This record gives sequence, structure tokens and C-alpha cells, in this order.
Amino acid sequence: MQPLLFIGNLGMGELLIICLIVLLLFGGKKIPELMRGLGKGVRSFKEGVNNIERDIDNCAEDPKK
Repeated sequence: MQPLLFIGNLGMGELLIICLIVLLLFGGKKIPELMRGLGKGVRSFKEGVNNIERDIDNCAEDPKK
């Protein structure tokens, strides 16, 4: 798997600066809400992928469906 181009050369200093900027822009109270929403989105995506895989497996077992 190919690494993302913009992440490959970031060190700890750069990541710390990015985190500080995000904290200043959104504030300490808003960041947990953003992360919670991101987590819900990832969970929903995984459930969708699992449903598709299950449907594909079911069709492979019973092609009459």
C-alpha cells in the first residue's frame, strides 16, 4: 500500500504544530464532538462494507437469490 504523499515527511514537530492549530481553530470543547462524529462515520462505513460482504457470500452460497 502506498503511503499518502502529504503524510510521509511529517515529523513530531510538524504534527504538534498542526494539533495546536486545530485546537486554536475549534476550541477544546468542539474537538471531542468532531472525533465522535468521525468515529460514527467510520463505524457506519464498516457496517456497510460488512453488509455488502455478507450479501456477496450469501449469493455465492445460493446463486438462485
